[in-house]
Order: sequence, then structure tokens, then C-alpha cells
Amino acid sequence: MAKRGKRYQEIKKFIDELEGSIGVSEAVEVLKKTASAKFDESVDIDVKLGVDPRHADQMVRGTVALPHGTGKEVRVLVLANEAKQGEATEAGADFVGLEDYVEKIQKKGWTDFDVLIATPDVMALVGRLGRVLGPRGLMPNPKSGTVTMNVAEAVKEVKAGKIDFRVDKFGILHSAIGKASFSEAQICENTEAFLREVLRLRPSTAKGTYVHSITISTTMGPGITLDRSSVLASLR
Repeated sequence: MAKRGKRYQEIKKFIDELEGSIGVSEAVEVLKKTASAKFDESVDIDVKLGVDPRHADQMVRGTVALPHGTGKEVRVLVLANEAKQGEATEAGADFVGLEDYVEKIQKKGWTDFDVLIATPDVMALVGRLGRVLGPRGLMPNPKSGTVTMNVAEAVKEVKAGKIDFRVDKFGILHSAIGKASFSEAQICENTEAFLREVLRLRPSTAKGTYVHSITISTTMGPGITLDRSSVLASLR
């Protein structure tokens, strides 16, 4: 196991010495105080769920429009026929086209974008890209709103801070929810919006405890574990 640096260890010690229940606002206050990297770190959230992702009816996946976005410039590719390409360009899509981009992805493995939006009528072409895009989580999906005829709205939502998330094989949700440079209020509001959507998506087949733990961290910092019970109670 790699040895942690002095700065990390000092922050970890400070966090470990905290006493009492840590709610969202307290955790964000600590996070802001301990974010001291020389770049604008991302703020990440990890939520351990009591689901078994091997069963399709317990796969937690969804989207949420973060009130203050993620602080990251999102590069959007839209694959659509000519009738929809102008709409996508006007809405702010970074790359717009169809056959040329399909070929570029398929033959050259090009993936210099963050979100792919496609119209339903071109999914037969897009489906060929599963081998390249699937492992990177870039395949468009109707459930995440990235397969739609309303490409303008989809592009604007993604650019404004709409994110897609899904539970991994260990039952953990991981997502970026902002930047360390955000105000405490902005990070709190993004955190609460994310958690409310996770709670709303609880599968009916999930038994027992649904949310086991909630942790937030910065890119270079240790995790800050929130008091699960008090946080969930505050969101109801």
C-alpha cells in the first residue's frame, strides 16, 4: 500500500478527532478547511447501498440536475441526422454529426467527450459502438435522458449540471458533485440534491437498510463519513 503524504496524514488525523454526529453542513465546513491542494479539487461523494447490482431490479441508476453544476466543463457529442444537427449546435453541443463520428469512434477509438446524446432513429448505428463506449460509461441510454428527440433540451441540461450515476458491482455510487472552490452552501445544496434522488430511486425489491454509509471527499483528501441517520432524517 502506497504511503500517504504528510499533508494527507495531518488532514486524516484532524478528521478522525472530530466528535459527535457529522451532518452535511459540518462535513462540508471541514472539507473546505482541509482542501489545500494547489489546484481546484473536485468534491466527490460515495454512497454505499444495500442492494445487489447482480439483479436487474436492484440496479440503481439515475440522473440529477445539480443546482450548481459540477464546476467541470462538459464536452457533449450529439449523434443525429441532419434535421436535428442544427438544433444541437445552437444548444451548445461541442461535437455534432453522425457517420463521421461513428467511424471515428469505431475505427480510431476516439472518446474525447464526456456525454453522448443520440436520437432514437440513429441508435442502430450507435449500437455498433458499444465495445468502445460501454466500458467507459459513455453509451447513451433512454433512462438517463441521453436518447431523445429533444436534443436541445438534453444538451442544455447536461451543460447546466445534469449528471448520470449508477451503482457499481460493489453496490457503491460514486459521483463528482462540485469543486472545492464552491461555497459551502453550494456544496451542501448539491449534496442534498444528489442524496434526495438516490433515496427516491430505492428499488422496491431492496430489503433492509438501503443507505449504509455516505462519505464526501476532495480529490487529494481523505473521506469524511457523514452520520447516516441524521443526514437521511434531514432529507425527509
